[in-house]
Amino acid sequence: MNEDAYKRTGRRIVLWRHGQTAWNLDRRFQGTTDIPLTESGVAQARRAARLLASLKPDAIIASDLKRASATAVELSELTGLPVVYDEALRETYAGVWQGLTHEEIKQRYEEQYTAWKRGEPVRRGGGELETEVADRAAPVVLRHIERLPEDGTLVVASHGGTIRTTIGRLLGLEPRHWESLGGLSNCCWSVLGEGARGWRLLEHNAGTLPEPVLGDDD
Repeated sequence: MNEDAYKRTGRRIVLWRHGQTAWNLDRRFQGTTDIPLTESGVAQARRAARLLASLKPDAIIASDLKRASATAVELSELTGLPVVYDEALRETYAGVWQGLTHEEIKQRYEEQYTAWKRGEPVRRGGGELETEVADRAAPVVLRHIERLPEDGTLVVASHGGTIRTTIGRLLGLEPRHWESLGGLSNCCWSVLGEGARGWRLLEHNAGTLPEPVLGDDD
């Protein structure tokens, strides 16, 4: 990365999904179930932490679930920064869907699953609405970023669904459009930058360091 070309102004939020779990491999809905990382998940976290450490973050916050907290620890050990854990950054509670594979959910709760994929407000498995997840997670992120200097970087180790809803809320998107952001691969991240008109999505589902935007749209 050309550091001279990438002149950063404003704060930056790095929203980092946890490493791989056994339930990820099974395509099993995790929700708030506390599943640990696999050996591959730990290796993913270590690799990603080496990259994110080079961004010189100012603070790290994380979900208190094992898969996110263990991911955050890898960055903490490299940077010397403490991790602040907050249960408000947990994944969406999905009630009876938790522990089921996506195929099992589609078979047993087809109407509810289809409505969710259409972007309708659905309490998956009798759990939380996506807007309720944003209601609890986004204020935590904003509270921590506001404590940082004007060019500070906050790393948030959390979960795919929680990250998507938080991005949607911070960008001011209508909830029905949040699904269009797409998912995050294990240990990949999205970057929001502070601009003149609010937060901007600079990177999404990235596994490499941010590159400068050169041209008419910078």
